[in-house]
Amino acid sequence: MMTEEQAKALLLKQESVYTRAPELREAAFAYCEGYKTFLNASKTEREAVVWAVRQAEENGFVPYDPAESYRPGDRVYQINRGKSVTLAVIGTDAPETGFSIVVSHIDSPRLDLKQRPLYESAGISYFKTHYYGGIKKYQWTALPLAIHGTVLTESGRRVDVRIGEEEGDPVFFISDLMPHIAKDQYDKKLGDAISGEGLNIINGSLPLGEGNDAVKLGVLALLHEKYGIAEADLRTAELSAVPAQKAVDVGFDASMIAAYGQDDRVCAYPSLTALLELQTPARTCVVVLVDKEEIGSEGVTGLRSAALKHFLISLCENRGADYKVVFAASDCLSADVGGAYDPCYADAYEAVNSSYMNHGVAVMKYTGARGKSGSSDASAELLAKLASIFKKHGIVWQTGEYGKVDQGGAGTVATEIAMLNISVVDTGVPILSMHSPVELAAKADIYMMHRAVKAYFAG
Repeated sequence: MMTEEQAKALLLKQESVYTRAPELREAAFAYCEGYKTFLNASKTEREAVVWAVRQAEENGFVPYDPAESYRPGDRVYQINRGKSVTLAVIGTDAPETGFSIVVSHIDSPRLDLKQRPLYESAGISYFKTHYYGGIKKYQWTALPLAIHGTVLTESGRRVDVRIGEEEGDPVFFISDLMPHIAKDQYDKKLGDAISGEGLNIINGSLPLGEGNDAVKLGVLALLHEKYGIAEADLRTAELSAVPAQKAVDVGFDASMIAAYGQDDRVCAYPSLTALLELQTPARTCVVVLVDKEEIGSEGVTGLRSAALKHFLISLCENRGADYKVVFAASDCLSADVGGAYDPCYADAYEAVNSSYMNHGVAVMKYTGARGKSGSSDASAELLAKLASIFKKHGIVWQTGEYGKVDQGGAGTVATEIAMLNISVVDTGVPILSMHSPVELAAKADIYMMHRAVKAYFAG
């Protein structure tokens, strides 16, 4: 007859963080206050880079200079065009033992203004938009929006725009059709009820004088008065609409956070704070906060560019190491969110292999769609190494995947890291309502992600 202890040793029991380590509640709640501050300050990738660099410099990081000779304990960062940043702490071990790398993305789904966005119709002024990343379009109507971005005027001035976030700021709005006359809209499929071209943002209704463009002209007059912007400047501007809501606690117990952009800033923040707390590690430790993941990592600030590769090669050359040897010995956490099991939509999930809120960090061997298409599929050796590290440091973790096999799927930057011949596994915080204007994450999981990255760096 098998004893209870023998059975316990054989069975895998997935437990809540609060069951395994109830003493972490206070620390998790306190840690997430800083996280909420970061979210409110970093609703675009440019803002996230500014925030990260400021924190890094306060913790002894300096701009990377390939002409310098770096020693163990040195702390450096390199910005890529204001939209991505890579930070490193030099380790005591020879580079040939490999680097410990964590990559998170800091872009999120949003509505970008078109190059000629401003128009007027029926006495209302609008911005035309082009959505960025995978969204459910109907979720972006009847929602207070803020405008963020950068304008470089024809006169050569740089204007950073952030409207709708401060107390007393106006917000912006996309109207929806009233239910009283929405028969035809109701008859459409959910994905077709709102079109991409229908996501037009209301930005004003006061006319300036008379004529067909009197309201549009009134808006331009206000933009010129406050920012010195003319309509021609909008052609080259980089402006986005994001939810105006602040990060807020959820539940009577305040155990969760609802906020815009938690995919993937919920992993970016713990990755950064873990590095900032690092002293002098054995292996060189690197954190990458990268852009463009939501549209396939394309572009010069995405991971398909050579920017990260060149930075890592330079680190190797700086210490006289062959980068090919270093890359092959390195490993990486692709720190991206997982889809938490949602009992309200249980049919889309396979319960046994899903990740759960409050059950710690989710390690996903593979992502991809259906037959693992678009996945790097981590090796048994890397998973075993990570499991050993987590056990050593008391990290609460779980496995997970993106719903049922034939239901769909998702991709991460793991494939781009694997192309560098660096072993990689997806590891992150499980969230609900992913890619919605407001997403939900558990404080216990966020704090556990911070502890998990620290453990990974410690080895």
